[in-house]
Amino acid sequence: MPAKSKAQQKAAGAALAAKRGDIKVSDLQGASKDMYDSMNESELEDYASTDRKDLPDRVDND
Repeated sequence: MPAKSKAQQKAAGAALAAKRGDIKVSDLQGASKDMYDSMNESELEDYASTDRKDLPDRVDND
């Protein structure tokens, strides 16, 4: 599933980096911490690899 916003794509990238051990889990906050806890590496890769070109900055959670 692709990311729906630039913010979501960025958060997924940070969570993926933590899953891979590139950054400390304690450095995560907000959405990236939630994503780290609830998604596996494959799911995070799907979100993080989304092309940001045509994505909005943010999307409201309705």
